[in-house]
Amino acid sequence: MEEEARKLLEEGIRKKLVSPGKGELSTFPNGTKVVFHYRTSLCDGTVLDDSRTMGGQSKPMELILGKKFKLAVWESIIITMRQGEIAEFLCDTKVCDTGSLTSFSSTPWKVQRHCCGIAQIHSHHSLGHKDLDQLQASPQPLVFTIELLEVSRRGTAWNEEKLEFVPQIHEEGNMLFKQGQIKEATDKYYNGIACLKNLQMKEHPGDEAWVKLDHMITPLLLNYCQCKLLEGQYYEVIEHCSVESLTGLETRGCL
Repeated sequence: MEEEARKLLEEGIRKKLVSPGKGELSTFPNGTKVVFHYRTSLCDGTVLDDSRTMGGQSKPMELILGKKFKLAVWESIIITMRQGEIAEFLCDTKVCDTGSLTSFSSTPWKVQRHCCGIAQIHSHHSLGHKDLDQLQASPQPLVFTIELLEVSRRGTAWNEEKLEFVPQIHEEGNMLFKQGQIKEATDKYYNGIACLKNLQMKEHPGDEAWVKLDHMITPLLLNYCQCKLLEGQYYEVIEHCSVESLTGLETRGCL
């Protein structure tokens, strides 16, 4: 435990154990899947993000180690924990850079298309949230409270199994659309997108695997929006599609 604490301090991270976990500390090789709840807050206690309340529901985060997902510092702190453990990590500004702000602005795919913090700043000179804009302008230490729920060695295989179902879901949606069952087709496309988005969140934005998943999401998203157009849900279509995508919808049917 002392050795773990020393290594974290060298990286600018101070750990405080809240509740001990069970068993021996895992070796956490690359490909290990970890599931955990997290809360991100400022040193004054202001909460920026909480997986137990985000989007009005409690949904733990899933991370495949070795992918450098969102906050690279998360990998550094997770590998010091035992399953069932709860701990607080005070992280210096040097390990909480602007690019890490993507973790705070995560929202369900149906609210907005994926956009990392850096891209959001470059496009709009803002992250879209006042507290995050202030943090980006004046970086400060952050506190991550982590509860490690599950550690599994089947991360990669598990992802591949989920990915295999997406083409089938896509085809089922297309069949329902051709039969005029628009609502049912919409649900199929939604499920396919949600599955791919969930997998994409485990990849580092811009990496080959992330881009591949993004290319798979696009036709499903366009089909979903085609259904929403037929249902008269125009504002939702606008939320999801660029001008180029909307033009494409006018000249094509479902893929």
